[in-house]
Amino acid sequence: MSARSASYCVKQGLVNIKRNKLYSVASIGTVAACIFLISVILAIIINVNYMEKELEQKVGVTVFFENNTPQEKIDEIGKQIKADKRVKSMKFTSAEKAWSDFKEDYFKEDPELAKGFEKNNPLANSASYTIYLKNIKTQDQFVKDVKKIEGIRKVKHSQKAKATLTNLERLLGYVSIALIIILLGVGIFLISNTVMIGINVRKEEIKIMKLIGSTNSFVRAPFVIEGVTIGLIGSIIPLVIMFVVYSKLIGLIISKFGVFARNISFAPQSTVFAILIPVGIGIGMGIGLIGSFFSIRKHLKV
Repeated sequence: MSARSASYCVKQGLVNIKRNKLYSVASIGTVAACIFLISVILAIIINVNYMEKELEQKVGVTVFFENNTPQEKIDEIGKQIKADKRVKSMKFTSAEKAWSDFKEDYFKEDPELAKGFEKNNPLANSASYTIYLKNIKTQDQFVKDVKKIEGIRKVKHSQKAKATLTNLERLLGYVSIALIIILLGVGIFLISNTVMIGINVRKEEIKIMKLIGSTNSFVRAPFVIEGVTIGLIGSIIPLVIMFVVYSKLIGLIISKFGVFARNISFAPQSTVFAILIPVGIGIGMGIGLIGSFFSIRKHLKV
């Protein structure tokens, strides 16, 4: 297609939008509402995944040893665990360090009470490895495997935190897919109707263009441009709103829910919108492209 033909198609596509102002505005509004809801769903999913990754860095599996296990055996167990491909990092806490940390936490206000234990460490058998996994979803099987290692007395892990996040992620995934399919269907339907109005207005013109030899792509182009433009405008509006609102909303949640919210790691704005912007614009333009493409298709046969 020549530059002149492309310019004509773009101009006609924009004229169609202007000619059908009411339906165009309704379509833009519908696409904007769809993209806004999809963006909210995606932002929640991104944050849940981000929290899960953060949890993997903070919540570890703690391994304790049989009483009176020599340091050589503890080191051997440590090498065996570290060799596991599921392990990201691990930290050793000696019995002395465990007692030192305990004293700081529980005898901070009255350190004299701890002096009675100076020659007899009450946590003499509390040496441990704290293990952080690459993926928290592998935790259950990892714990089962570690319990089989000779010399390990006890394994502590946060089963509830892992299960809650995994189940929430799965539920959000199912609900999100269903909602996104419904929203995409609504958006495509309304843009199809809007484009169809423009087709009906220019029905005779399309027939004449086909009879004098215009190609399908040339006839289709203005309507595709109309649909894609509506989709583009309809996606930009909610993304701008989301960009402005996101950081303020996170700040509001933290201020309203206090300590509880401060312990939650929300995904930074840059991380969220690095995904939302291309996905939102892509979906908006895709809705416009599909809606307009199928609307014009049956009118190309003369």
